[in-house]
Amino acid sequence: MINVVATSAGPTLHGERVTLTPIRASDAGDLRRLYAAPEVTRWWGPLEDDFPLGDDPEVIRMCIIIDGETVGMIQYGEEPEEDFRHAWIDIFVDPERHGRGIGTDAIRTLVEHLLTDRGHHRVTIDPAADNVAAVRCYEKAGFRRVGVMEASWRDPQSEEWIDSILMELVRLPPRR
Repeated sequence: MINVVATSAGPTLHGERVTLTPIRASDAGDLRRLYAAPEVTRWWGPLEDDFPLGDDPEVIRMCIIIDGETVGMIQYGEEPEEDFRHAWIDIFVDPERHGRGIGTDAIRTLVEHLLTDRGHHRVTIDPAADNVAAVRCYEKAGFRRVGVMEASWRDPQSEEWIDSILMELVRLPPRR
């Protein structure tokens, strides 16, 4: 169960340990510092000049907060077409905080918001096939592997096309 507190900037979501807050201009420095870590840029690519506020305006981004400190970012997008409606997510967590369940808690918190408050029944994520730690985190959060998307993502370091794993979490409403 999550606790949602709505503000004009968007909701604040409370998980078991994490708080997800809408990103403000004052968060940019912390998020840019975390993004610049080699373990993050490995999967997210080079840092854009206008990250996190202007580089991808169609997504909703939130800070992941633990004990008042920004430790990562989670984002989502939505497919509004009624016949294909779903949401997708992506996340990064401070590499110094990996292995502590922060990512899993943040994902569960956001997914519950997307399913309960935003009216989705399906949420997807598509990590690189060789990002074993991420896949394990998403499985702990309730996602299941759907299949491999071959040569679907250009690795920002090698510039080679690599495989991704399509993962989803589906919660269908009860049938009438």
